[in-house]
Amino acid sequence: MKSKTWALILGGVLAVCLTASVLLFLPREPAAYAEIWSDGERIETVSLSVDRVLTVESKYGTNVVTVKDGKIAVTEADCPDHYCMERGWCGSGTQIVCLPNRLVIKFRAEQASDGIAG
Repeated sequence: MKSKTWALILGGVLAVCLTASVLLFLPREPAAYAEIWSDGERIETVSLSVDRVLTVESKYGTNVVTVKDGKIAVTEADCPDHYCMERGWCGSGTQIVCLPNRLVIKFRAEQASDGIAG
């Protein structure tokens, strides 16, 4: 009897883990916009449908952010580790972060509004 109970508990845990894994790894809908933050302040919100290159300079360093074909990437950085560049081209999902230069790129489905339209 005890082994049946443990088998059911283990089966339930495995089912929950499998469901969570499938939900986490399903392809997400591409974002339409990306917010570029430097040292905790939003610098700009860019449309991922418009190709462009931005240079973000701060007292911590410089990053070149490129938008192309609906995706965004840090293509140049003067930080020591270049993890932000290794992230590659992204159209949604987890933020792109350059910790040494305090740069964060967040994805948004729609453009954020800064005020109330009248």
